[in-house]
Amino acid sequence: MSWIDLVSPEQLQEIRSESQRSPVMIFKHSTTCNISAMAYHRLQRNSAPKIKTYYLDLRAYREISNLVESTFDVLHESPQILIIDKGEVVYHRSHGDINPSDIREFLEEKATS
Repeated sequence: MSWIDLVSPEQLQEIRSESQRSPVMIFKHSTTCNISAMAYHRLQRNSAPKIKTYYLDLRAYREISNLVESTFDVLHESPQILIIDKGEVVYHRSHGDINPSDIREFLEEKATS
């Protein structure tokens, strides 16, 4: 999986704008959490869904995480994935519910609907 580091508040507006053309995913990762590490490695090991993905290091950029929560109106969890489409969160999962095949299936269904 190819990651784009999410490190500035301005990127949230870029994500909203990009999501008007195609869905965008944010992966919120705590570098000190074993569950978060498991989700990260699961995403890395499995054939990743074809989606532009932003990586947010929660330890280094907690203020960005807070902005993600308020911008997209989704309660913070860690680890967490958010899929944004047309500027809105259309799918989110956290902890052990982060599953690459479920993400891929959701995106395939979305593409055909």
